[in-house]
Amino acid sequence: MGIFEPYRAIGYITTGVPFSVQKLGTETFVTVSVGKAWQIYDCSKLNLVLIGPQLPKKIRALASYRDFTFAATGNEIAIFKRAHKVATWIKHNEKVNMLLLFGDHILSLDIRGNLYIWAFKDLENSVAPVGHIQLEQNFSPSCIMHPDTYLNKVVIGSSEGSLQLWNISSQKKIYDFKGRNSAVHCCVSSSALDVVAVGCADGKVHIHNLRYDEEVVSFTHSTRGAVTALSFRTDGQPHLASGGSSGVISIWNLDKRRIHSVIKDAHDSSIVSLHFFANEPVLMSSSSDNSIKMWIFDTSDQEARLLRFRSGHSAPPLCIRFYGYGRHLLSAGQDRAFRFLSISQDHQSRELSQRHVSKRAKRLKLKEEEIKLKPVISFDFAEIRQRDWCNVVTCHMDTPQAYVWRLQNYVLGEHILKPSCPDNPTPVKSCAVSACGNFAVLGTQGGWIERFNLQSGERRGSYVENYEQRRWAHDGEVVSLACDATNCHLISAGYHGDIKVWDFKGLEVKHRWEVGCPVVKFVYHRSNGLLATVADDKVLRLYDVLAVRMVRKFEGHSDRITDLCFSEDGKWLLSSSMDGTLRVWDVIRAKQIDAIHVDVAITALSLSPRMDILATTHVDQIGIYTWVNQMLYCGSLNVDSFGSKSEVVKVQLPTVSSKQGSEDIDTVHEQKSEGTETSVPYSNSQIPDLVTLSLLPKAQWQSLINLDLIKIRNKPIEPPKKPEKAPFFLPSLPSLSGDVSFKPSSIDNSTSEKGTENDKGLSRPYSKWEHESSTLFVQLLHSCSETKTFHEFRDYIKNLSPSTLDMEIRMLQIIDDEDIQEPEQRPELLSIGLLLDYFILEVSHGSNFEFIQAVIRVFLKIHGETVRRHAMLQKKAQKLLEIQASVWQKIDTMFQSTRCMVTFLSNSQFF
Repeated sequence: MGIFEPYRAIGYITTGVPFSVQKLGTETFVTVSVGKAWQIYDCSKLNLVLIGPQLPKKIRALASYRDFTFAATGNEIAIFKRAHKVATWIKHNEKVNMLLLFGDHILSLDIRGNLYIWAFKDLENSVAPVGHIQLEQNFSPSCIMHPDTYLNKVVIGSSEGSLQLWNISSQKKIYDFKGRNSAVHCCVSSSALDVVAVGCADGKVHIHNLRYDEEVVSFTHSTRGAVTALSFRTDGQPHLASGGSSGVISIWNLDKRRIHSVIKDAHDSSIVSLHFFANEPVLMSSSSDNSIKMWIFDTSDQEARLLRFRSGHSAPPLCIRFYGYGRHLLSAGQDRAFRFLSISQDHQSRELSQRHVSKRAKRLKLKEEEIKLKPVISFDFAEIRQRDWCNVVTCHMDTPQAYVWRLQNYVLGEHILKPSCPDNPTPVKSCAVSACGNFAVLGTQGGWIERFNLQSGERRGSYVENYEQRRWAHDGEVVSLACDATNCHLISAGYHGDIKVWDFKGLEVKHRWEVGCPVVKFVYHRSNGLLATVADDKVLRLYDVLAVRMVRKFEGHSDRITDLCFSEDGKWLLSSSMDGTLRVWDVIRAKQIDAIHVDVAITALSLSPRMDILATTHVDQIGIYTWVNQMLYCGSLNVDSFGSKSEVVKVQLPTVSSKQGSEDIDTVHEQKSEGTETSVPYSNSQIPDLVTLSLLPKAQWQSLINLDLIKIRNKPIEPPKKPEKAPFFLPSLPSLSGDVSFKPSSIDNSTSEKGTENDKGLSRPYSKWEHESSTLFVQLLHSCSETKTFHEFRDYIKNLSPSTLDMEIRMLQIIDDEDIQEPEQRPELLSIGLLLDYFILEVSHGSNFEFIQAVIRVFLKIHGETVRRHAMLQKKAQKLLEIQASVWQKIDTMFQSTRCMVTFLSNSQFF
């Protein structure tokens, strides 16, 4: 176990596996594959509603039916009910490529032509298939579909270009259709009887009549490539949508037998699936470019426009940085996209707009990819100016200027920062934004460094050694730039190993030193003034910028170092390398404290400001992988109990589903609580001397305090009135004589009497039987007190509603029982005492602060008199009072310090 454990992978939307659409009631859901897992989106807003567990192999085919999801992985078929695996079908000896929902059965077809029929209604007794069909050896299946109104029959297409009609019930081939000169890639049924559409590898779409085995009409794609997906429109318009390997979607008019419209650049890669929603002018498309889109045909000329979409990087990210206190990420990829990702809310992730890319591409008759800016190679930002002006600066591959972005609106800014080097313009290679957010500094490949004002985009000076001798800032490429926290110094590094400290305002060199070998990059920590450099010799060097000397030197990587970053407090330095390792260095103790090895090398990394999440990108991986800091969640602040020190531990990459990761966290927590002395057995506080909140809704603990007022407010104003005449639907009451009579008065009287008894019962004390009925609350309280850990009891009361928790506390009140003479022998006193012990433990640890304060208030309101009359309870109450006073004194001191600082700053005037 290390400091960072796998959590989950984000940024994965869909892969090259066709999706499965199903309708549950009035809502429609789509199931997509994301490598070794699957996800379900709600089509109304494309919100993620469910993530399936991780599978041992990649998913090759999907099917869904109500709560069931069928996923083909290798030669096996896994069946899930919601997110829980319920069965596995094993019969194929080859890889399963296709799944088809066929009534109460699932048809599976592998690459060798073995078609198995499975019944999924009774999964416990349907482990074996109910039927098997072996296709001919010279028939390589490529698609399978069920023609509407054809009972127990399916059509199977082949790579040889032929189609076959099979009866699943009799397991016999019925007919061989005319072959074509091109492989069949897809086949779908239309709303017209006996008519299907066939898409081929040569770019042609054939409308075929199955009954007469005749071709009705054929269409040819204007772009090169195969037809990979088809779908018929079902809302009354005679349209057919076809998608090709070039990412273009064509809409064909079947009545006029010609092209209707073309959606150019619908996707950046091959179209995988198309689906028209039933009786709606909405088309859903998915592609292997990691995106899923919905198009609506609501214009007067029935042209398609983009309705909603969900997308991620289609090429591996190059650089990432945490933004917004660790809740979001900025990532730049090789796909020319600059994205804003949310760690917890996937629907908040989006791509930053590059201003009317689609319109400009359509006007210039170019692809959107050609209009977009080149891939980002470096960027920097200042969060303090997000609401004022552009606060992000990006450098792009082989581009002689830098661009600014306004992150508040998620859009490209209006200014373009272009250095004014007297020599020929060279690409901008590095950038830095000042801590105040007013200035941006750019470094070029030719060694030129220039400062710009972000608000106006104007130049504000350049950093040169000697302008007359044409000696710029560096002789070679400027690989990295950084500004200190007070705009006093600018640090720059040249490729040839020279590092210079400049006067930020005076534009002059103050200090310089040589590393001794080419520098790849550096990172600067503004709080402690340390500069960490990466050189070609695979050695990390730390410099004190103010003292101008090297203070630390770390060695251990055996291959090129790809990225590094400081922790927010400056105590850790994290580095990644192409040797597949991620190493954590303790800056204070000058040694390695942890190292992990992954199968795919890390290319970029970033640690959140709260130090709870680490984000990494990897070679040839389009997703971003997050790791959780175990030290913040297991109660121990001793790094030696987590880190592997000099030993390198091999770990697996995080998966799309975080279920496994959360189980590992719980297991680790239990092991640390039982087996080590340094761990804290009961603590959820991440930092000493602070308190944590319960994260419960505000209304839940406030309702507990004001429950009496809520009951008074909800009390009916008038009592229920007896109806004057009995309605016709009242039940009849037979008499002993057999006559049937209506007795509404007796019903009303009995109801009234019952209500009177209930009203009386509310005013009397709870009986002994009523007290014993609340066994779970008392049993958990007693069992947790024996082990001195109240985890289970705490979780139980947090899940109770306010009225239920109030009732449970009232059940502990003292009952007048003449059989028990000694007060200490009363079971109610023991339970009240144990509840006081729980309060003492919770308050001393500062856990669930606002919730526990509300429970204590209700407890004292109900049992305050009981505590006052018994000496044993008085001692525990006095101890609770002392701990409560000490804890509140610490919190009030911090509040007072903050109030003083805010008052001082609010009354100050800055010039």
